[in-house]
Formats: sequence, structure tokens, C-alpha cells
Amino acid sequence: MTMTRSILFAAVLLTVLPAAAFAQNAEQRAACEADYKKLCQGTLPGGGRILACLERQIDKLSDACKKVVVSQNQKK
Repeated sequence: MTMTRSILFAAVLLTVLPAAAFAQNAEQRAACEADYKKLCQGTLPGGGRILACLERQIDKLSDACKKVVVSQNQKK
């Protein structure tokens, strides 16, 4: 991910974090919201920490959220 994309992603993350984990659109947020609340709610936003938290627990994620996490990693 380029620096500009990383900054933009972080800005979006900060505005939607309470409602929806880390994802960039409504579909992605919906896919990961429950997993985020269950597994990573205490994770501070920024620096890819939420994505990293979800990645560390990939075996516990719903199938839909796993797909989002994998797709986010492919964009890095």
C-alpha cells in the first residue's frame, strides 16, 4: 500500500472504527463488525493494528471477514 493510501485508510478507519472495525466500505464493515467487537475491540486504531489483530486471529474469524482480511492483505 502506498503512503497516501495508508494515510487515507487510517483516516477512514478513525471515522468508522466504533461502528465497524477496519474495512473500507459498508459491505466489508458488515462482514467484520462482529469479529472486531468479539476479538479486537480494545485495539487502538492506526498503524494497521486492527488489521493485524484480525490477522492474528484469522482462524477465529467468520468466513466473510476472513475474505475481507485476505483481500486487504493482498492490497498491501
